[in-house]
Amino acid sequence: MYDMSTRKRALALVCRGRSLNSVSKETGISRAAIREWMVRIEPLPRMRPQREPCCRCGPTPDWPADPAAYSYLLGLYLGDGCISPGARTGYFLRIACADAWPGLIDACVEAVKEANPSGKAARVQATGHVSVVGYSQHWPCLFPQHGPGKKHDRKITLELWQQEIVDAHPWEFVRGLIHSDGCRITNWTTRIVAGVKKRYEYPRYFFTNKSDDIRRLCTDTLDRLGVQWANCTRNGIPFNISIARKDSVALMDTHIGPKY
Repeated sequence: MYDMSTRKRALALVCRGRSLNSVSKETGISRAAIREWMVRIEPLPRMRPQREPCCRCGPTPDWPADPAAYSYLLGLYLGDGCISPGARTGYFLRIACADAWPGLIDACVEAVKEANPSGKAARVQATGHVSVVGYSQHWPCLFPQHGPGKKHDRKITLELWQQEIVDAHPWEFVRGLIHSDGCRITNWTTRIVAGVKKRYEYPRYFFTNKSDDIRRLCTDTLDRLGVQWANCTRNGIPFNISIARKDSVALMDTHIGPKY
């Protein structure tokens, strides 16, 4: 940045009939700069970069513009999501989605776009999965569960405003949890009918997560929705939530369905 006296001295030399080339060599100022000063000598005002607006850290904190999409994304984040520092003061939100479920990837991209103040999301291909990535300064505002270490090693609770969104859009939240750390499978067993062993198949939903807090968020929401569930232990540890009752599976099929 050249001060005004330097600019005026260079232009005075030009006014005396000197060529731009000779003035540039004498002053060390580029010909392009001198040419610009001949049109406008005053420096342009420096514009401060505008921060993206955030619904949470403004003067009046509010819900995200699309609370249903946020509720779905919250479920995805608690399951297979992470937030990590990026360049300068920004953060990357990453949601890992298996290649086997392209529809789920599309839904995740749309949810990240809706929640991201910039409205942007990208797909980063890895071996066997796609990371849906959004960059923003505001992810810790939108997901205050972010912190050091793994989610199952720290306390996970929802802020009051998050719980209000989940209460308003519970099926979207459960759908995000199932799409991240859950599945719909067909179980089978055998029964003796009229003395004959017959194979019996039935659909079943599972949600698997190491975090007691995240599983509790899932089961508390299922309770409010009237979905019956049970704990299934793995080596004595209740990692799995099972939904196998016929009426509850039918309810889940209506609102969740298998991954796609």
